[in-house]
Amino acid sequence: MTLPRVRPPFVADERTQLVGWLDMQRAIVHYKCEGLAEADAHRPVLPASPLMTVAGIVSHLRWTENSWFEVIFLGRPADGPQFAEAPEDADMRVEGVPLAHLLEEYRRQCAISNEIIAAHALDETGRHPDYTSSAATLRWMLIHMVEETARHAGHLDAVRELLDGQKGYY
Repeated sequence: MTLPRVRPPFVADERTQLVGWLDMQRAIVHYKCEGLAEADAHRPVLPASPLMTVAGIVSHLRWTENSWFEVIFLGRPADGPQFAEAPEDADMRVEGVPLAHLLEEYRRQCAISNEIIAAHALDETGRHPDYTSSAATLRWMLIHMVEETARHAGHLDAVRELLDGQKGYY
């Protein structure tokens, strides 16, 4: 499913602009995965970063959305792979998980995140008692997620070009 890659309006309220930029970066993540062979989705191309695969990045972004909006902001239990007593970067260890499945999980997680964002004031702070980052406002978390998602969309851009020569930003 192709998601629209649309920049937010030049003149809009803060929430519309923040969510608009985040949604555009999320759509770019999906765009970078279109037409990629399954074997390539799991193929590392950076020798010093063997988990930096297309599939690993998509999984990482899904769990990062969960961490910031469900766990840190809402205070829900920290039960994802990034919190478990597992190997470092456990959220990027997805060998054998189809890219289509990872993209669907990411799409669903982003929808949950957007529901949370819509239901709360930007000045509200997180609620999880075990994480100092819960002192951040929802606004801060949104800005961070725009940065985090855009950074990894850039990784996907470079990884995709190394995999099969496909390029294109937008």
